[in-house]
Amino acid sequence: MTEDQILSEFRGCNALLEGHFELSSGRHSAHYLQCARVLMNPQRAARLAIALAQKLPREISSAVDIVVSPAMGGLIIGHEMGRALEKDAMFLERPDGEFHLRRGFALEPGAKVLMVEDVVTTGLSSREAIAAVAREGGEVIAEIALVDRSGGEADLGVPFVPLIGINFPSYAPDEIPEELAAVPITKPGSRK
Repeated sequence: MTEDQILSEFRGCNALLEGHFELSSGRHSAHYLQCARVLMNPQRAARLAIALAQKLPREISSAVDIVVSPAMGGLIIGHEMGRALEKDAMFLERPDGEFHLRRGFALEPGAKVLMVEDVVTTGLSSREAIAAVAREGGEVIAEIALVDRSGGEADLGVPFVPLIGINFPSYAPDEIPEELAAVPITKPGSRK
């Protein structure tokens, strides 16, 4: 898929929002990508996962034993990546503020894991999820995401392959421009 085709998928389902958003990272932005909306259509989610799988280098895709994603945002695209790569997919949850495998999910010792996210902004959630996989006995060999909002700056400690990089400005809480501060804040992310 081309960048225009990918953006068209987001625009076509009103997944590209404008306003004042507090992102999961704590930063603020006038734009938000609601990946849940772009992924709510199974055919669209499958198309995006296939496009993402095609971007993954063969040496990585051939080494993957299992796909893991953090809930909630990565759950659907993680499942679709499992389908695209013909691998099982499981997800991490954060019931107490720290990621864990639950619901009977377990990794084989040394399992080679592909981490799948919807959006990466600072990489904090990704690094927490990667650390959780290590605690569970697996090894994250790469991470993929639908969207890289970091401007290529996110350091995850593993190879990172996004479907698209979108560089909407984001601001620390003490750097919010006046015009954005005048707009009521919406916090659409899953982190408290």
